[in-house]
Amino acid sequence: MKKQNSLVGFLLVGFGIYFLLRQLDLPGLSPYYAWPTLLIIVGFAILLHSYISNEYSNIFIGVLLLGFGIHFHAVSHFPFWTDHWGIYVLIVGIAFLLRYQKVKAGLIPALILIGIGAFALFTPYTPGWFRFLQDTVLFIKRFWPLALIGLGVYLVYKK
Repeated sequence: MKKQNSLVGFLLVGFGIYFLLRQLDLPGLSPYYAWPTLLIIVGFAILLHSYISNEYSNIFIGVLLLGFGIHFHAVSHFPFWTDHWGIYVLIVGIAFLLRYQKVKAGLIPALILIGIGAFALFTPYTPGWFRFLQDTVLFIKRFWPLALIGLGVYLVYKK
């Protein structure tokens, strides 16, 4: 297998399976024909490509996409799953941690983010001094498309 084409191959196989299952219209799978499934497919393909081709720098984005896709599906399908901002911080921390296993960089941010996410999820009440972080995350959650626009403009005009 050529390693440089494996990402495109994994994506095509994943999307092909997704659209084939959609065409077959299996009743048990109909709730999963949604955009979070596409995040899971892309994240899984990036992770698979990263481990097979030994390009471990892409592990972070693969875990991020896979984690967000799983989270969005879980929120809509499992009543016990919480849609708390701490989950997002926890997913980013896990992405840093899995990347650290291969690249040996990013352990401190991983531990800090996992700690903050776990604290936010498992604390029965939020202390008053912690409110600023919650407000910041809610602001980012509301205006995250501006970050995409800014990144796109930067990439277009980067020399």
